[in-house]
Amino acid sequence: MTDRTPKYKRILLKLSGEALMGGDAYGINRQTIGEIVQEIKAVADLGVQIGVVIGGGNIFRGVAPAATGMDRAQADYMGMLATVMNSLAMQDAMRVAGINCRVQSALSIEQVVEPYIRGKAIRYLEQGRIVIFAAGTGNPFFTTDTAAALRGAEIGAEIVLKATKVDGIYTADPKKDAGATRFDRISFDEAISRGLGVMDATAFALCRDQKLPINVFSIFKAGALQRVVMGENEGTLVYC
Repeated sequence: MTDRTPKYKRILLKLSGEALMGGDAYGINRQTIGEIVQEIKAVADLGVQIGVVIGGGNIFRGVAPAATGMDRAQADYMGMLATVMNSLAMQDAMRVAGINCRVQSALSIEQVVEPYIRGKAIRYLEQGRIVIFAAGTGNPFFTTDTAAALRGAEIGAEIVLKATKVDGIYTADPKKDAGATRFDRISFDEAISRGLGVMDATAFALCRDQKLPINVFSIFKAGALQRVVMGENEGTLVYC
């Protein structure tokens, strides 16, 4: 009988806003978000505790032309609100799928979502609920990659899973270089020395300092998230 015990019991899943677009130019594709939720549900059904951070690029892309020349901090706050919209959409998709989910925001919008409280988030995870962390870190100049690293460290996640459109980290851009090869594993130090853009520098440094590994994989490969959680060779593992 195959052992179905997950390798990781508590994870932080980082989704880009663009992952929710499907084939659309911007916004949220309902079918795509539903498929992503089913991938998450398969892992939650194994008893894995899941925290989620979602970017806001898909929403912000629609207003980006109007934001040209805008003050950076102001634009970043708009981006944080975009992540709240994505988080609410994800929560609703999880409701439809029968998943108990809570959204906590780093910005105070209590009429819409509850504020981020670390102890309450951990309690939700222990109760088997999925927790979506919205509004990034609540501060401008910090990306949702940094928010994922920060929340992952705060909740005691065993790994940060960065879900992308590419199935791992390559020696070069596989779309431009047919000879590019994928790393199965790579150390933080080697990734830095090679200049590989795994996450933004602040997030990457935080994960390295906290000895929090990262796995980069494609959320669009059926079953990939579950294979990562089970410890199978999927995507690229960045280790300390």
